[in-house]
Amino acid sequence: MLSPYACKDESAIRLKEETKDQYRTDFFRDIDRIIYSLSYTRYIDKTQVFSFNEDDHITKRMIHVQLVSKIARTIGRNLKLNEDLIEAAALGHDLGHVPFGHVGESILNEISLNHGEGYFNHNIESVRVLMNIEQNGKGRNITLQVLDAIMCHNGELPMDEYTPVPKTKEDFFKEYNNSYKEKNSIKKLRPMTLEGCVVRISDIIAYIGKDIEDAIRLGVIKKEELPKNITKLIGEDNRSIVNTFVSDVIKNSKDKPYIKMSKQVFNALIDLKEFNTNNIYLKANTKDQMKQYETMFKTLFEQYESDIKEERKESEIYIHFLNDMCRDYLENTSVCRKVIDFIAGMTDDYMKSCFTKMTR
Repeated sequence: MLSPYACKDESAIRLKEETKDQYRTDFFRDIDRIIYSLSYTRYIDKTQVFSFNEDDHITKRMIHVQLVSKIARTIGRNLKLNEDLIEAAALGHDLGHVPFGHVGESILNEISLNHGEGYFNHNIESVRVLMNIEQNGKGRNITLQVLDAIMCHNGELPMDEYTPVPKTKEDFFKEYNNSYKEKNSIKKLRPMTLEGCVVRISDIIAYIGKDIEDAIRLGVIKKEELPKNITKLIGEDNRSIVNTFVSDVIKNSKDKPYIKMSKQVFNALIDLKEFNTNNIYLKANTKDQMKQYETMFKTLFEQYESDIKEERKESEIYIHFLNDMCRDYLENTSVCRKVIDFIAGMTDDYMKSCFTKMTR
């Protein structure tokens, strides 16, 4: 029943051999492994765009990944693709996102570079979480296709057409390892499956209209400020925007070996993304908030780095992280990388709590 371009269940590749499940296919099993992971639970208190607000209706990372999953499965079902692969990748794509969203990611990237650990990118950390951090450092043994879709999901880099690039395990790990060394390597990443392409385009569809709704709710922008030349084509609320983009993707990708938008709708997407950047993302945090984030990240990093070197077992990083990690992780991970992994996994509230305790 699947499209000839779909990734079949029997094509699933695991990094480690294991016994097949009696009732679940490999990709379906990946969904369960992801939603039962500790890092998935922590989505619930991680920033999507807006931090430090008291409105419970503002999108958190947990809601975002569910929206990506729903949108991607809608597209995948209509294109007769493998919905289990799509859902697993969609739900796991942001597991490596750090506290306070992309602002926090930028700060942690600077710290990582300054300490010789290479570039930090949340999509790469999401893969690392599933391979090297979950289950006390043993990893979850997620399929290659799901890991690749997660690694290549970056919705901040939209394209009018996504064509899968076949890969071996060796190809995957080469791209993964290069991401730490080459600044622009993540811009070159392309998924190995059509399902991965669907997740990637669904990421931006899921956030671009929802971020507008959140910004209007918080008074950052007014609905009347949305560019009329864009809204007359795609709509002016999230429901209409999502419906327009999803319908256009399905129409232009049906029975094709690629995922594509029409030129007119894609151009509207790019224009709307530029509007969001200038009117929402650059205004989501004040200068004082940005300075506060930077102080928190750097203070915690320096303290935890010192705690490990001095073996202060009463430190948070031991009590809530290192004490539970397996020998392989402890012996084969640098001090700085251990601290980066710990901080990247924090929720917003936990980071604030750790900083408060450390500085009071």
